[in-house]
Amino acid sequence: MRVVTNLFNLTKGQEDKATTLENVIANISFKGANLWILVCAIIIASIGLNVNSTAVVIGAMLISPLMGPIVGSGFALGTYDFELLKKSLNNLAIATIAGLVVSTLYFYLSPFKEVQAEILSRTSPNIYDVMIAFAGGLVGVIAITRVEKGNPIPGVAIATALMPPLCTAGYGLATGNFRFFLGAIFLYSINCVFICISTFTIVKYLKYPSKTFVDVKRQKQVKYGIIALILLMLLPSSYFAFSLYKKQEYKQSVSKFISQEIVDKGTTILYQRTKYTANQNYIELSFINKSYTKAELKSLNLKLKKYGLENTNLRIIQNSTDNINSLKNDILNEVTKNGVVLGEKDKLIQQLQNEIAKNNFNNKQLYSEVKVLFPSVTATSIANHNYIKNDTLSMRTVLIYQSKPVLDKSNESRLKNWVEKRLALTSLDIIHQ
Repeated sequence: MRVVTNLFNLTKGQEDKATTLENVIANISFKGANLWILVCAIIIASIGLNVNSTAVVIGAMLISPLMGPIVGSGFALGTYDFELLKKSLNNLAIATIAGLVVSTLYFYLSPFKEVQAEILSRTSPNIYDVMIAFAGGLVGVIAITRVEKGNPIPGVAIATALMPPLCTAGYGLATGNFRFFLGAIFLYSINCVFICISTFTIVKYLKYPSKTFVDVKRQKQVKYGIIALILLMLLPSSYFAFSLYKKQEYKQSVSKFISQEIVDKGTTILYQRTKYTANQNYIELSFINKSYTKAELKSLNLKLKKYGLENTNLRIIQNSTDNINSLKNDILNEVTKNGVVLGEKDKLIQQLQNEIAKNNFNNKQLYSEVKVLFPSVTATSIANHNYIKNDTLSMRTVLIYQSKPVLDKSNESRLKNWVEKRLALTSLDIIHQ
């Protein structure tokens, strides 16, 4: 037992308690250099989220001084220093408001407002984020109380990730997406609360002296307040974790259904999409070499129950366009090349290569020729485009052009006819951009 105690003994290598407290207090305030560093970290994190750069986001985590007032709050609660607690919370509020204002302003002014993966990952917190924040907070405060600080602090800054969710909340405000805002602020709150609680735990374990005498009633109030905060964070995050588990379970069931009922029976999937929500679940599929009858579709829908997918609707897009049918027939029939019968894989590859070749237009050459005949044309682009109408896929060749001045109807018709003959097209849609 003594061996185990010695292994986990935190009193060895411990910094002087007064010195540790001085260092903690020094990192609480957001004035001067600390405020400049905070603003720069906010801008860097916002740019990283905006361009979906993990490296830039990590850089912002490393330089962010947000841990200071949170750790200060934990020390204040552990030593019952309510003046320090007030100062820590005030500075945390200043940092949080500054983070929201600067990130909101950045995303409002940024021309790129697409939702990136780095943003999405900070909008759905769960119980695992609680565990990360608590464990990261423990590591951080243990490192702070050591004489030799070592290298855990950068890792703690990355793991607890205070800056990205705060900037994601700013993105939610700038774009009017309050679901993102609430999810990100909740994640930020989880990190703040559980870093503070882990700090409180270590401070009590290392027996830091109380600032002033505190009666039993006041101690109970602090403990009850901490318990209330834990429950406030744990209950919704546990619900989100359960929702995540159910979503993953649903995806596994869908994968099993598709594998056993479709792929294993020789059907090649061309397109697949799955939607899982509280109100509506569906699986949407399209195939290269298979068309289902109404009876087969009904049978497949009935089989969904076998995989625990009772509330799911199976949608099959029946592709009947010429190019898909041609591909299907060529794969199913015996195809010869130079008198040699091709294997099934070779036939499929050949047909797919033919499909790709259909969209292989030499845009550069076409533009140089168009420019000679129609000098006012400044840009052209031609490509095959897929259209879906009433679950039917069709392909159209489209020419998009720019001109100054705009071509009149007569010249536009001449351009259309010339391109059709030049490229041996049966039809062409022409659009002025």
